[in-house]
Amino acid sequence: MQARIAIHLLVLMCLLSHSGFGGSRVVVTLYALELGANQFTVGLLMALYALLPMLLAVAIGRLADRAGARMPMLIGTSGVALALLLPPLLPGLWTLYLSALLLGSSFHFFFVTVTGIAGGIGGAENRARNYALISMGFAAAGFIGPTLAGFSIDHFGHLATFVVLALFLVAPILLLALNPKFLPGPKGADRGEGERSAFDLWRSPGLRNTFVASGIISSAWDLFQFYMPVYGHSIGLSASAIGTILGVFAAATFVIRIALPYLVKRFSETHILTYAIFVAACAFALMPLFQSAVALAACGFLLGLGVGVGQPMSMSLIYALAPAGRASEAAGLRVMVNNVTHLAIPLLFGSVGSAFGYMPVFFSNSALLAAGGFLMRRQPTA
Repeated sequence: MQARIAIHLLVLMCLLSHSGFGGSRVVVTLYALELGANQFTVGLLMALYALLPMLLAVAIGRLADRAGARMPMLIGTSGVALALLLPPLLPGLWTLYLSALLLGSSFHFFFVTVTGIAGGIGGAENRARNYALISMGFAAAGFIGPTLAGFSIDHFGHLATFVVLALFLVAPILLLALNPKFLPGPKGADRGEGERSAFDLWRSPGLRNTFVASGIISSAWDLFQFYMPVYGHSIGLSASAIGTILGVFAAATFVIRIALPYLVKRFSETHILTYAIFVAACAFALMPLFQSAVALAACGFLLGLGVGVGQPMSMSLIYALAPAGRASEAAGLRVMVNNVTHLAIPLLFGSVGSAFGYMPVFFSNSALLAAGGFLMRRQPTA
């Protein structure tokens, strides 16, 4: 019973924290465009979300392994709330740079810690269920945050929307500050193990393949979150329509995660990830052919089905394959690999879009995903 309460409280915190964080991408992008920013500037803002997590994720994981979950999770939720309140306090484009940097780094204190501890709640027999629940919480937040942000922008304006999103962080902050007993304590990796480089985890073929698969799918996820608001704004869609398209994408990730336990019974993890990458490639190839909000929402739903399997499967596999006492560190290395793509994709495709237009952005990412799918087919079946 205690383990069940703990995992459900953790899911609630993921839902609330990620709603604020996920909605921030929409309002930061649209507010920057409202201030006159071009595609490259928006790409730079989105890249700043990933800069510090790329550098700090492994260190955050080690901190969670050694000191326990409460402190890094409290730092994360408090930092996201502060970052969301900065633009209303100091309006302007330069504040968005600082806010984006703080949003990305703060949220990953929370995210890395959650992915490192969830697998141990209730014992190994509950690991897959825990990660499925956590992933569904993130998926639901991916629907709530962007959709609410879009409607809030249309009705209340950009600056008020930052405040609305910050309110999502109040309950997680209070829960962590006043009642953290439901969280597991530090794992206490032994000194000899702790002194080893995190990159020795990369030398494990099973972990390395999982990191690669996670990074490939993460690149597709990140480009859609970054570029759909830019593309939608350019073709005259309202903030509500853009937020709804992003919400439909998140709804698809939720749907596929419900079906995932049944898929795993019939197919191997490698096969599921491979086909998911090809589905995502098809979705990206279709997007630039449409300017209708309904058609783009359908493409977003297809993409969500493709990329939605990546997070829960990679988190569960990494927890299972990581050495004892280093689960959060391994989760941090996964986040670091993912954030390399989070940093590169907005900058690369923001530059491509500015120079050549929208269609090459979607088609080139589709080709990149397809190449990744063919590479995954050559991996040993897991």
